[in-house]
Amino acid sequence: MAYVITQACCNDASCVSACPVNCIHPTPDEPEFATTEMLYIEPQACIDCGACVDACPVDAIFPEDQLTAPLQRYKEINADYYTRHPMPETWIPLTPETPPVRDLGTLRVAIVGAGPAACYAAEELLKRSDVEVDMFEKLPTPWGLVRAGVAPDHPGTKTVTEMFDWSLGRDAFRFHLNVEIGKHLGHADLLAHHHAVIYAVGASADRSLGIPGEDLPGSHAATEFVAWYNGHPDYADRTFDLSGERAVIVGNGNVALDVARILTMDPDELAKTDIADHALKALRDSNIREVVLLGRRGPAQAAYTNPEFLALGDLPGVDVVVDPAAMQLDARSQALLDSDDVEPAIAMKVRLAREFSQRTPTPGNKRIVFRYLVSPTEIDGTDRDPKRVQGLTVVANELVDGADGGLAARPTDRTERIDTSLVLRSIGYRGRPVPGVPFDERRGIVPNERGRVVLAGGDALPGVYVTGWIKRGPSGVIGTNKTCAKETVARLFEDFEARRLPAPSAGGKELGKLLAQRQPQQITRRDWQAIDAVERGRGAVEGRPRVKMTDTAEMIDVGRRRRGLFAR
Repeated sequence: MAYVITQACCNDASCVSACPVNCIHPTPDEPEFATTEMLYIEPQACIDCGACVDACPVDAIFPEDQLTAPLQRYKEINADYYTRHPMPETWIPLTPETPPVRDLGTLRVAIVGAGPAACYAAEELLKRSDVEVDMFEKLPTPWGLVRAGVAPDHPGTKTVTEMFDWSLGRDAFRFHLNVEIGKHLGHADLLAHHHAVIYAVGASADRSLGIPGEDLPGSHAATEFVAWYNGHPDYADRTFDLSGERAVIVGNGNVALDVARILTMDPDELAKTDIADHALKALRDSNIREVVLLGRRGPAQAAYTNPEFLALGDLPGVDVVVDPAAMQLDARSQALLDSDDVEPAIAMKVRLAREFSQRTPTPGNKRIVFRYLVSPTEIDGTDRDPKRVQGLTVVANELVDGADGGLAARPTDRTERIDTSLVLRSIGYRGRPVPGVPFDERRGIVPNERGRVVLAGGDALPGVYVTGWIKRGPSGVIGTNKTCAKETVARLFEDFEARRLPAPSAGGKELGKLLAQRQPQQITRRDWQAIDAVERGRGAVEGRPRVKMTDTAEMIDVGRRRRGLFAR
C-alpha cells in the first residue's frame, strides 16, 4: 500500500526530507519544483512507513485505502506524475547541509511581515542557537494570507499556522504586531537595532484591467472580497452588491475559484467555518445563482491548479459548466496536448474541463461557469445617479504565438455583453515599494540576487534581504515560500559568517523602549495568544474553529485585559 498526496498539499517539502527512500518529488533541488502544482509520491517506491504523514503540516497525505470519495482521483494523479518523470534518472539526490560557523556572537534579524514567507524565514533562522528574531506586522494578527487569504472552507490549509506557532514559540523570537514599518519605525530604525532585515511583505497591489467603467460601484478587486469574507480589519466595513443573480469574475486563477466557491456554497456549510460573521450574514441574503469566470486563454492555459478545479465538482447543489464548444482546442493547444513532452498538469487541465463539459446540469442548482478565450473590454453602468455596474462587454480571443515563445491571446471582432451587477477582477498582483529600499517598478518586486537586495549597479545593499512574493513575484503556493526563505536565509548566513553585516548600534532593550514611545498599542506574542484563545472560545460555543475579531480596538483591549490579569 502506498501513501497519496492530495488537494491540500502546500508544497513546503517537509515530507521530502522525511521520506527515507526519496520517493516524493519534485524536490526543491529539481527544476520542476518551481512550477509544480503539488508534490507527488511514487506508488511503487513508497514503503508505507508513514514518515511523510507525520511531517506534513497541512494533513494532506493519506494511505491509498483511506482516501475519501472526493480524494480518490489523487491516487491516479500521483501515479500519472511518474509516468512523465520515471525514477530515478532525472532526479537530483538530496544533499546534506554545510554546518554553520559558530562563535560569531548573536545575530539579530528583523523580519517585516508575518505571513508564511516571513514565518518560514524565521523558522530557518531559528534553527541556529546564535540568532534572535524580531518580527513586525502592521496588522494586529499574524499569519498573513493564511488568516486573511485562505478560503474559510479550506481549514486543512490553515493548519500550517500550528507549525509556525510551535516553531516560533521560543525566547529568541518576538512578535511586534500592530506595528507598521514606515509609520511607527523606519528602515533605518530596523538596521540600527539589527544586523539584517528581511522584507517579507508580499504583493498586495492588485493589477487593474485598464478598461472603461472599471471604477464603477459594483466593480472590485477580488482580493478586497477575499479580505472582507476573511475578516481583515481594514475591509470589514466594505459592502458588495449581492442583489443580482449573476456575478462575473475576470480571471480564473485559484483566488477566482475561491471567490466563486464562496459565492455559491450553502451558507449553512460556511457557518461551520471561520468566515467573518458580517460576510456570512451577507451571503445568507445573497441572490447570486451563477458565477461566470472569464479566462483570456484556453483550458490548456488556465491559471487555476488542477486540485482546486477538481474540487469544484464536489460542491453540493452547484454545477460546474463548461461549454462543449470550448473544448474544440486550437491547433497549437492540440499539438501541445499531443506532444510527448506535454506536462501531466496541462493534460489533466484539459481532461477535467472536458469531463465538466460532458456533465448534465441539475435543474435548480447554482452554477459556476467557465468561459475561455474571452476578455472584458468595458464595464457599463445603470442610468441612475450614481451609476452602478449593470453589465460588461467581452471580446472573443484567438491564440497566437507570443513574444516569449508561449501562446498569447489576441482579440477578434466578435463581442458579447453579459448582464451582471457585480464584477470582481482577479488578474494578478504586484508588490508595493518599500520605503528606503530599491524597487523594480516594471516587475513589481524589490530587485535582488537570490534574496540579497541589490542596487541599480548590481552591488548588494548590506544587511537587506527579501523573501516571498516581494522577492520573486506572485507565484507559487504557501509551501513554495519555504524553499524561497531557505535560499534567502542562506545568503544572510553567508554574509554574517563572512563578517559583511555591520553590527547594530543598539539592542533589544533599546528597541523595546523605542516601540513603547512610538507605538504603545503594539500587540505582543502573549497578547496574540489571548486574542487567539478568545476567538477559539467563541468558535467552540458555535461549533466553529474560531469566530474572528475584526475590530483592532477590541483586540488591543483583549491584550490589555490579559496584561491586567498577569499584573495582579
